[in-house]
Amino acid sequence: MAPVSFLTRLQQAPRPLTTLTAALLLAGCGPAPAALSGGSTKALPLPPGIRVAFNHRGESRYRSPISGQWRQGDDLEALVLESIREARRQILVAVQELSLPAVAEALAERHRRGVQVRVVLENLYSAPWSQQHPVDLPPHQRQRQQQLAALGQGDAVAVLQRAGVPLLDDTADGSRGSGLMHHKFLVVDGRVVVTGSANFSPSCIHGDAGAPSTRGNVNHLLRFESPALADVFAAEFARLWGDGPGREPDSRFGIAKESGPAQVVDVAGTTVEVLFAPHRRRDPNHGLAWLESRLAGARRRLDLALFVFSGQNLADRLQDLHARGVKIRLLADPGFANRAFSETLDLLGVTLPDQDCKIEAGNRAWDTPLEGVGTPQLARGDKLHHKFAVIDGRDVITGSFNWSPSAAHQNDETLLLIRSPLLARHFEAEINRLWRGAELGIGGRLARRMEQQRRTCGSGRERTGAAAMAAPTTIR
Repeated sequence: MAPVSFLTRLQQAPRPLTTLTAALLLAGCGPAPAALSGGSTKALPLPPGIRVAFNHRGESRYRSPISGQWRQGDDLEALVLESIREARRQILVAVQELSLPAVAEALAERHRRGVQVRVVLENLYSAPWSQQHPVDLPPHQRQRQQQLAALGQGDAVAVLQRAGVPLLDDTADGSRGSGLMHHKFLVVDGRVVVTGSANFSPSCIHGDAGAPSTRGNVNHLLRFESPALADVFAAEFARLWGDGPGREPDSRFGIAKESGPAQVVDVAGTTVEVLFAPHRRRDPNHGLAWLESRLAGARRRLDLALFVFSGQNLADRLQDLHARGVKIRLLADPGFANRAFSETLDLLGVTLPDQDCKIEAGNRAWDTPLEGVGTPQLARGDKLHHKFAVIDGRDVITGSFNWSPSAAHQNDETLLLIRSPLLARHFEAEINRLWRGAELGIGGRLARRMEQQRRTCGSGRERTGAAAMAAPTTIR
């Protein structure tokens, strides 16, 4: 018997489950039973026209389509599905990976009802995984294929293709692809934008098949009700789309897109600044420069949760802020924090040579380590995938943009700055949740790596020339 899709299971679910799921989504942060959260908390208010969901949040819960068990967190997939099902005219999707069959089925259903649906993916994820032979795939892609097959939910890209949903990737401009088509956004009917740090994939939202302890990479999504903001994202989508698949190679990705300066939009009284990447290194509008200028405005405190942090200018700016008395907390993904190019090491006062026993040119480890640096405790296989900062409890920086040279100068990315103390409280609560139990300073994993590198490389040698420029951009 063919497997029943998550979309069908959701539609067939008993009425109490459907009602609870809807209530949690509308509240954004519904109360969880005491057995889960240790007591209920009152949902924090949100600015008009903006909602936020965190898939590891402690005060809400949903039934995982991966394990079938109730789990803590907001259901990011349900937020995406809700927005798709509202569509009456148009749905624009630009996301690195779309491998959630329920999302594909919802898009296909809207397409069959006459809604204009258009999808842009990264070229690594634009072919149906069920049609690929494992021998032809690199290890990471092979593991992904095995995990998706184990779910038994179907092939999302194949669903879109069978339904005739128009789809293209970042090779549509005639190139081999941009650094990465790394956007994560959805635009509905020219009035709703859903965006944030999460790809539309099981591992990014729910967890991995066969690993019930996983809860998905730590992510968030925002939903905006704003025709003005939707226009900004629709214009970015139009540059990617060109005249569509199979026609002239007039799509624009990467540097060829000629991304401009940041745009400012009012969302029901909240100022939202949007910057799309990439930019050339000499362009003063590039993302790392934009980030540095916004961080420079911090006066009291700065909280950061980052998947990749490899922008030297940003580490230098944090050092300036720390010297001025700004209280800084940085949580970094455990898998990336200890890599040779990671600026997290600078803040810890550590210099590590790379696999060739060379040290990054221009590396500047702090003489006095920052105390507020750590890595959160996560289930094996899960990643801290956020890319956000909260400045003075007032401004939130977020988006798809990892804090790296490749994000600034190669990838198709989104950066947002949202000026809202109300929204900032939600992101600060997420930092506080991750901070509990985090390993601070030089933990056991880093200490072992440092000792191994000392034995292998001694003090290391400084990387020079073209290799110095290339090394930090290999991880995205």
